[in-house]
Amino acid sequence: MLISKFSRLPRIHQILITIISAVTVLLILLPGAEEMEKPEQKFEIGKLYPLDIKIDGPQLQANGVTPPLLPPPLSWTEHVIKPGESLALVFDKVGLSPATLYRLINADEGTKSLITLRPGDKLRFGLDDKKDLIQLIQPINATETLYITRKGDTFHSRTEVKKVDTQLNFAQAVITSSFWNAAADAGLTPNQIMEIAGIFGWDIDFALDIREGDTFSVLFEERYVEGEPIGRGNILAATFSNLGQTFTAVRNSSDGKYYDPDGRAMQKAFLRSPVNFRYVSSNFNPRRLHPVTGQVKAHRGTDYVAPVGTPIWSAGDGVVMKSGYNQFNGNYVFIRHSSTYVTKYLHLSKRLVKTGQRVKQGQTIGKLGSSGRVTGAHLHYEFLVNGVHKNPRTVSLPQSDSLKGKDKAAFKQQASERLAQLTQLRQLLATNRNASLIPSRS
Repeated sequence: MLISKFSRLPRIHQILITIISAVTVLLILLPGAEEMEKPEQKFEIGKLYPLDIKIDGPQLQANGVTPPLLPPPLSWTEHVIKPGESLALVFDKVGLSPATLYRLINADEGTKSLITLRPGDKLRFGLDDKKDLIQLIQPINATETLYITRKGDTFHSRTEVKKVDTQLNFAQAVITSSFWNAAADAGLTPNQIMEIAGIFGWDIDFALDIREGDTFSVLFEERYVEGEPIGRGNILAATFSNLGQTFTAVRNSSDGKYYDPDGRAMQKAFLRSPVNFRYVSSNFNPRRLHPVTGQVKAHRGTDYVAPVGTPIWSAGDGVVMKSGYNQFNGNYVFIRHSSTYVTKYLHLSKRLVKTGQRVKQGQTIGKLGSSGRVTGAHLHYEFLVNGVHKNPRTVSLPQSDSLKGKDKAAFKQQASERLAQLTQLRQLLATNRNASLIPSRS
């Protein structure tokens, strides 16, 4: 019926109807704009593909799946331990109960370490919205941190240790006023300065022998954690030129002691000075005038001046021959180190050893004072060899045990490498300094 009516239409109308119908069919079959933008996707078996699904969207909720709820964030309180503060007092200030403290301290070995807190230690308390303790953090040092976490009704501890990276560092200086000032200007710490004095103190009197123009160089460790410096490590090698003579010391990694490049111990059998003194008020002098009587009387020792109460050390291992008092010596201590050597310490404010007691080198045997016939506080120190008084500043001191055999061979190889590093860094510093003095060309 439709075909017969279509055939009776004018020819031009038939053509228009055919064209319109064809266009309509094409529009229906063509894809939309959004579909045109998306390329055809092909998926591979066993490979993960992201899904365009929102976690809180209706797709999951429609299937009855509820996203997990995250715990609320903790509120943090930091407390620095003050002198006289107990852990119980700290917990009370933070608002935590004694019962919580009891459960925490007795949880495990790690939590028990909190009993030994010292002034300056820091504690960080993580509390929930009910003010209950969930986590406690204590930085132990630059590399270790103690974490204590609550799980149910109990606590568990763990210690996190950060990796320490060690690099080499170098310092050198020429002394113009004092060793201390030169070393400090070179960037050395007070501990390093004292350590250098201890290493070379057997051969150099740092109070009396230092001269303008003396030089020193030091190779030492610099320690880092996560790129941040946390302090200095060991001194690995050092040289010190004093009064025309150069002394060299290298640390032996096997025993931590210092030796010269041939394996001879830097530490002698006796301390050169048995006290950390400020200056020498009177040297060894056989023709000295006595400051009290005014008569010529040999001064058979060295007088070291320091504050009253300064510790006096035994110059070496030995046995106390006499610990006593008289009107001339005041409080005094005599120590026999062997059949050859005796040291004497006079005018002490206090004696800390008894007659017959065995002492070790560096052990405190008394306190500096002004007892006996003196004009001021000082230590009078005598050094006897086979019963004859010797100048303790210049007497030749016997060596302690040196390296032998395989230990010596291994150390000499180690020393060669360390001294090569020291020389290389010294040359590099000199090159950089010379380069900086060359005027730039415009």
